[in-house]
Amino acid sequence: MNMNQQQKSDNDPCVEFIDVGVTKLSPADTETIILDRISFTARQGEITGIIGASGSGKSTLIRLCNRMDDPSEGTIELNGQNIATINPLLLRRKIAMVLQKPFMFEGTLLENLQRPFMFRNMAPPSAESLEIARVLDLVQLSREMLKRNARSLSGGEQQKVNLARALINHPQVLLLDEPTSALDRPSTTRLASTLINICQSEHLAIMVVTHDLYLTEHIVNHLIYLEEGRIVEQGVGPQMLAMPQTTAFSNFLAKPEREQKSSS
Repeated sequence: MNMNQQQKSDNDPCVEFIDVGVTKLSPADTETIILDRISFTARQGEITGIIGASGSGKSTLIRLCNRMDDPSEGTIELNGQNIATINPLLLRRKIAMVLQKPFMFEGTLLENLQRPFMFRNMAPPSAESLEIARVLDLVQLSREMLKRNARSLSGGEQQKVNLARALINHPQVLLLDEPTSALDRPSTTRLASTLINICQSEHLAIMVVTHDLYLTEHIVNHLIYLEEGRIVEQGVGPQMLAMPQTTAFSNFLAKPEREQKSSS
């Protein structure tokens, strides 16, 4: 079932941006506005998509969610609590980030999944554990792959390992920054199916920054279009793509895909 067909009326708020702004100071003491009064809610059980041209502030926005960057003004809340009051290490277990380029540690797929536990000086789960079985099922990888060298996997498989490694901590929110930038269309289609499965099974709030309108069309519930650090449009994903309400968003959708692929 397409995520856009889900009932969303009973979804609970999870991440809320309230008048969030980011201003950077140049060496010449000139202020540049990166994000300007951003307000929206990413809800549990939904996928929120963030799209826009290069330099629109997409990646800055998603990095704010687990305090890889901090806002200059405004508030970001997780289930009603200001994230600035949450220990960053605890916050990053609750709000997991999957980076654009999959990174595999040396060793097997299993050893990569055990890494988060080793970083916290905890006993890692075994290959036969329910935890390993759970994340493999979520990302649609077979148990037979656990002994394979993680760095020998395909790009699509490595992206799934990245996802599994993030999910093993039972996060409430999953952040993805350009997850399909290195994937071909078949791999993108499989990833779309995987993300829908994860969102439904784990009842997560997923936020994805993407240039990929194919991915956007197939998985996004709530869509945000950024331009020069401001939200120009936001609403139900399929409706926005079918009927853009502003000239700016219409022009963005009309651009060749290659112009939308550069990251911000």
